[in-house]
Amino acid sequence: MSDTGSTEKDELSGSEQPFIQHLKELRDRLVKSVIAVAVACFVLSFFPGPAQLYDLLAAPLVANLPEGTKLIATSVISPFLVPLKILLMTGFLMALPVVLYQIWAFVAPGLYMHEKKLVMPLVISSTLLFFVGVAFCYFFVFGQVFKFIQSFAPKSITAAPDIEAYLGFVINMFIAFGLSFEVPIVVIVLARMGVVSIEKLKDFRSYFIVLAFIVAAIVTPPDVVSQLALAIPMVILYEIGIWAAQIFIKHTQAPDNAP
Repeated sequence: MSDTGSTEKDELSGSEQPFIQHLKELRDRLVKSVIAVAVACFVLSFFPGPAQLYDLLAAPLVANLPEGTKLIATSVISPFLVPLKILLMTGFLMALPVVLYQIWAFVAPGLYMHEKKLVMPLVISSTLLFFVGVAFCYFFVFGQVFKFIQSFAPKSITAAPDIEAYLGFVINMFIAFGLSFEVPIVVIVLARMGVVSIEKLKDFRSYFIVLAFIVAAIVTPPDVVSQLALAIPMVILYEIGIWAAQIFIKHTQAPDNAP
């Protein structure tokens, strides 16, 4: 038998493949993901450039520092390494849709049709929610937090934050808000897999409010602004997750009569 036409099969079709071929496909998709990140980094290295990316990232802090104050570098190689790290981080975020598609294309052939209806919307929505969380942190939370912190600074102190320390702070905050905005996805998956029922999720509502404020107190700086900015969206997103879970369960059930 000729297998000439087998190579032309759609990459999302469900066909069994030998183990070695699976490994080759995984390698190819990893290479495509790395290339996507490399291309994004290459483009960003010219426009707007690593230094400009850092200036953009530092803008919310600089805007709330005393006039003329600049960030400092306490390490000799920090002015080179820190913008480079930001370039890689931004390049990965830009290429994230491609990376997630490669993951989806690799696992999709092993899924049933009703499972594909569940996974693809979750991949897209989880990506969007992560970006929304990062954007919310950058455009709203940073400005309010830095303004609040500077209002407590004594007049005898000149604030000159270190660029590496600031980068670490930013990454931690981005991860915290990005993951916290995934609450609806977690709720949907738990409900769809039957781990918890919708009724249990509703009963857990009051406990989740307490949990949200505990998480916010742990992962954010010790100021009221950032804690409220993280906890309140988590509570709202939990409610959205309960509502969305009911819709997903209704539209992603397996067929009643399997052939």
